[in-house]
Amino acid sequence: MTTVADAERRTPTFTTIAAITVGNGLEFFDFTVYSFFAVLIGSSFFPAKDPVVSLMLAVGSYGIAFVARPIGGVILGLYADRAGRKPAMTLTLLSMAGGSLGVALAPTYAQIGVFAPIWLVCARLLQGFALGGEVGASTSLLLEYAGDRDRGYYGSWQLFSQGLSALAGAGVAVLLTNALSHDQLYAWGWRIPFAIGVAMVPLGIYIRRHLNETLMPKARNSSNMATLAEVFKANGELVWSCLLLMGGSTITTYVVVFYLPTYATQFLEMPLSVALWAGVTASAVSVATSTYAGILSDRIGRKRTVLWSRFALAISVLPGFMLLEAYRSPAALICVVAALSFLVVLQAVPVFVMITEMFPSRIRATSLSIVFGLGVAVFGGTAQVVATWLISATGSHIAPAWYLIVATLISTIPLLWLTETADKRC
Repeated sequence: MTTVADAERRTPTFTTIAAITVGNGLEFFDFTVYSFFAVLIGSSFFPAKDPVVSLMLAVGSYGIAFVARPIGGVILGLYADRAGRKPAMTLTLLSMAGGSLGVALAPTYAQIGVFAPIWLVCARLLQGFALGGEVGASTSLLLEYAGDRDRGYYGSWQLFSQGLSALAGAGVAVLLTNALSHDQLYAWGWRIPFAIGVAMVPLGIYIRRHLNETLMPKARNSSNMATLAEVFKANGELVWSCLLLMGGSTITTYVVVFYLPTYATQFLEMPLSVALWAGVTASAVSVATSTYAGILSDRIGRKRTVLWSRFALAISVLPGFMLLEAYRSPAALICVVAALSFLVVLQAVPVFVMITEMFPSRIRATSLSIVFGLGVAVFGGTAQVVATWLISATGSHIAPAWYLIVATLISTIPLLWLTETADKRC
């Protein structure tokens, strides 16, 4: 073992959990508000005659950050497995602050022309680099703090922080939408949430100072340092299996939780305020469901929880989209988002924990960062663009439902050969 000894393990306190998950939370705060204001950002940085083209470019810039995630995952993941979890987590927060500040201060296309989208893309790339390494280091630290019988519960706090931060982001978006005029939102109002994200970073760095390092000193010796060769040669098949398994969770999360508000505004012709309330609903369901999903996976196993929740999701998503298309009402939108979000979180939590448990501690942060970085880049970063393109190509507003069904079924195949990890010593 190269992590904290069993005798030194102790039940994580609320402060410990908050300190570990703050970076992951900031990620979803920024990404939530970016999704909600995608239409505004598209018109400011990617002006086009066709509003659908402008929207696709905006969500494309949303996805461009994911290109840098695998790079950040490799560099910062190796750093976390060599220098320690804490130094890596401090570095990711500082990088994250730089990216968020860049978005908040980005000049528009009307001000500096073609350099405006370039500026925005560079800021998003820096965010993606930071976040590619954040999840591996912080999740490794969180599970290494926890006991063997409750890793699902403590691992679920990462998803809880995502939901809570997305809820905060949605709440801020709703407040701004109601408090500011349409022109004020377009001119400067959408920048406020990103400035708030920057302001939270110093607090995150401060509370992380009091965390105990879980990577033991012997893991930092040159002869024991994690390498990419070890990750891919000794665990290559496991990496690709986990990547496929994660694909279903990533696509469903980014479409149901983050894309549906934009979908409702652009294609169902609902007011922005109604669409934002759908985002609030999705985030609230995530907060309410995450720890339950973790506890359930501790009791009945990760594989059974994933299998049954994905089956339920696969048979529910098409009726949900058909209901939205038929009624196009706020009540229908809220109900569909709530039901699908519950199933999305129920399978996403055990997948996230299971992947972390799969890898040895000495290469855990690197492996998880690579799987997460590649998974989000390949599946999450393209999910909204694919969903929008499918609607444009087919002329059907329920086309994204088939995308979710296929992704859910195919990504479940690795459960046939992956072993159960709930009873595994970590």
